[in-house]
Parts: sequence; C-alpha cells; structure tokens
Amino acid sequence: AAADGQQQEQRRGGGNRERRGGRRGDRRGHERDSEWQERVVQIRRVSKTVKGGKKMSFRAIVVVGNEKGQVGVGVGKAGDVIGAVRKGVADGKKHLVKVPLTRHSSIPTLSNGRDGAASVLIRPAAPGTGVIAGGSIRTVLELAGIKNVLAKRLGSKTPLNNARAAMVALAGLRTHKETAKERGISLEQIFS
Repeated sequence: AAADGQQQEQRRGGGNRERRGGRRGDRRGHERDSEWQERVVQIRRVSKTVKGGKKMSFRAIVVVGNEKGQVGVGVGKAGDVIGAVRKGVADGKKHLVKVPLTRHSSIPTLSNGRDGAASVLIRPAAPGTGVIAGGSIRTVLELAGIKNVLAKRLGSKTPLNNARAAMVALAGLRTHKETAKERGISLEQIFS
C-alpha cells in the first residue's frame, strides 16, 4: 500500500524533489556566479518624507568584479540591508566595464575620470608597487584585477561619485595596439 501511494505521488510530480535540483545547468550557473566577487563600499539609511511621516530605507553601494579585467559599480535601495545589497549586485553586473591589463597587472596609460564633483587620476606603476589608492577607488581597482597602480582622488570625497569616476577613467583606457590601429600607424611608431 505504501509503494502504491508513492507511485501515485510520483505520477503527480510530488516525489523525488532532490533529483530535480541537481541539474547540470544549475551547476554551470553557480560556477559562473562564483567567479564574481562583490564588496560593499557603503550602506546608508535614507529617508523619504511621505504624507504619514518618514519612510526609511537602505542604500547600498556595491562593487562587483572578477579580478580578470571586468568591474562594475551598482547602487541598490530597499527596505532592508540584504535586499539593498542584492539589488546593488544586480545593478553592478548590468554596468560592467572591460579594463585592458598589462603583463604586470597594471594599466597601459595614465587616465583621468570625472563624475559629479569627484575627479580621479589613475596612473600605471612598476611591478611590486601594489594598489596605492584610497576609499572606494581602491575597491574598484582591486576587483578589476589591477595589482600595480597609483591613484589619487581630487575634489569630492563622496564614495559613490569617486567609484563612478574611477569607472569612467577605466572605461577610457585603450591598449597601445588599439591606439595604433585607430591612427593607422605601426606600434613601433607609437613608441618612438
């Protein structure tokens, strides 16, 4: 009688739920997510004045990167911190920037970025220098996979604007090969 009941449940689609969870596609999706690192730069409690008083919510600034030359900055807002961070991660993955890295895990050229009142200067450094940067810029550079770099924030100290300014600076980077192709000359002529 117990076997009969089990067969009926399987026919209805109720039994063996464990098997359904172990699909190959699910595992692949998990691996894809595990290569991305996320770091919370700031969590702020913000409020909106509504008719009945003030509505409190949380804003999270999250930096997402794979340390292989891809990085993004996202902002999430929700009633709870976990929800805000989750939204921030999703937003960061939507706004990814590809960063050209050199052999020594540095950037090819000097770059300036500006967002709002925040201005960021990023310049390449010799191997062994490390990441010399402050605030949210450091987080962006580390998650992009840059190991040797010098950066200075000029102007505003706001973490969100600084992170976005760093993204603008990284988005503007080009390799020497790309520049040579754009100008229609050889690499040797660029270095001479």
